[in-house]
Amino acid sequence: MDRQLEREQALRVVLAEDSVLLRDGIVALLTRFGHKVVAAVGDADALVDAVAEHAPDIVVTDVRMPPGFQDEGLHAAVRLRAERPALPVLVLSQYVQRTYAAELLDSGDGTGVGYLLKDRVGQVEEFVDALCEVAAGGTVVDPEVVRQLLRRRRDPLARLTPREREVLGLVAQGRSNGAIARELVVTEAAVGKHIGSILAKLDLPPADDVHRRVLAVLAYLRS
Repeated sequence: MDRQLEREQALRVVLAEDSVLLRDGIVALLTRFGHKVVAAVGDADALVDAVAEHAPDIVVTDVRMPPGFQDEGLHAAVRLRAERPALPVLVLSQYVQRTYAAELLDSGDGTGVGYLLKDRVGQVEEFVDALCEVAAGGTVVDPEVVRQLLRRRRDPLARLTPREREVLGLVAQGRSNGAIARELVVTEAAVGKHIGSILAKLDLPPADDVHRRVLAVLAYLRS
């Protein structure tokens, strides 16, 4: 279908935003431009349920949502794209969550995704145009998001999860897998999996495990 034709059609939107005032404002805005918000929810679990129920044309979600107000919304978006690679997703947030932002932009075939910063959207028409662009299969990313993702790629440790960073920090202190397991109250097998993931993310080739751990520690200390 022609992209311009798609832009002229009303979109069925699932919106996830924990702020009631902002959520209602976005609903009113999209309705004014002829689109239909089929569900407006306030947490990530409700977002997943709403997508399953309504099969929308596009998802618009914030990043920080209940219960933890960390990255629940963006994490849910990444999960949804993993299950439905063709589902367009537009993230509208106050900040850049670099780990999941990169995963979202790499999800599916890389089309139908967007990441905008709330404070940098200058006009309502700009937001609605971005919504239509993403729904039509385009990619819309705020330049500040691009800048931060490029900076992230220069830091090899940015690919690690918070728990993997914690494990690597303990490795850097000279702790054994058993000592790390006791410190974090997990099994040694879990620690081994974390370390394997760390080595893979740091692009350390298969070799002597002790040597690879030393290289991982050096990367940690440089960062």
